[in-house]
Amino acid sequence: MAETASQSTATHVPTPDASASPAGPCDLVTVPARQGLEAVDILRRGGAPAVGPVLHDGACDTLGFLVPPGTAAGWDMPGSACTRTDGRGLRLPEPPELPGPDGAGARPADWLLPPGDSGEVTDPAMLREALGQAARLIEAADGCR
Repeated sequence: MAETASQSTATHVPTPDASASPAGPCDLVTVPARQGLEAVDILRRGGAPAVGPVLHDGACDTLGFLVPPGTAAGWDMPGSACTRTDGRGLRLPEPPELPGPDGAGARPADWLLPPGDSGEVTDPAMLREALGQAARLIEAADGCR
């Protein structure tokens, strides 16, 4: 059966503690670096309440956004992946490893935006919107060449 809109990322509600501390369990949304950098800019310019910690892999191929635990259960954004971490291997502020763009093998990572004192992570609904807008901007820019 096809997934209903109520099960999609657009309407998914993560676990009740949506402001989960990065020191605790959180999920990780991984996207191509170009789209991720655009999304960071969009979120910062849009007055988002918080852009949580963001990682980049050593080769700068991917960016990883820390999001509330439970996000992975309903994440369905094409061109991205959301990994449920349950805190496994995630010891902050030490950056964890990011999955490679092909999904195979982990790569060392470093912080693009390190965890702050607020303990906030990126809101998944706002991230989804920013990633969609970033994809459209990239498509438009590439179409102008």
